[in-house]
Amino acid sequence: MEIEKKFKIKKLPNNLEQYEQKHIEQGYLCTNPVVRIRKSNDRYILTYKSLVSGSEDKNTDVRINNEVEVFLTKEGYEHLREKVDDNLIKKTRYIIPLEDGHMGELDIFGGVLDGLYFIEVEFESEEDAENFVPPVWFGENVSDDKRYANSYLSKCNDLSVFL
Repeated sequence: MEIEKKFKIKKLPNNLEQYEQKHIEQGYLCTNPVVRIRKSNDRYILTYKSLVSGSEDKNTDVRINNEVEVFLTKEGYEHLREKVDDNLIKKTRYIIPLEDGHMGELDIFGGVLDGLYFIEVEFESEEDAENFVPPVWFGENVSDDKRYANSYLSKCNDLSVFL
């Protein structure tokens, strides 16, 4: 199970190069439920993701998904890559330790989404997520804003959806 929150960023952290980086390319074979392929550095992954039943009815700013990941070979990834719908997403993910012990995953997008960035934080439980106090450099919680879902972003040809 994946429990996460997404936030805009008020100001990017200094010295991003000091953090672990993942160069990610991902595409979607289906968006409801989500079936995604991802190349992360030299790892290839197929992911199935679906919203936990009833979680959309809760009055909360937390996303809760069932998620299953399966490793692919490079050849398997490249075969499926030819079958993705819409656009491949390209981004660099920075893994940033937060002062409270959580990890932030800052995504800075390239390609047609160049200029977009936001951060995700994953949690052990709903209670952990509800008690999370974002650092001052985090902006608005956009967990419920579909425009920040990567599956939605894969359908965008530019950033006009944010204007």
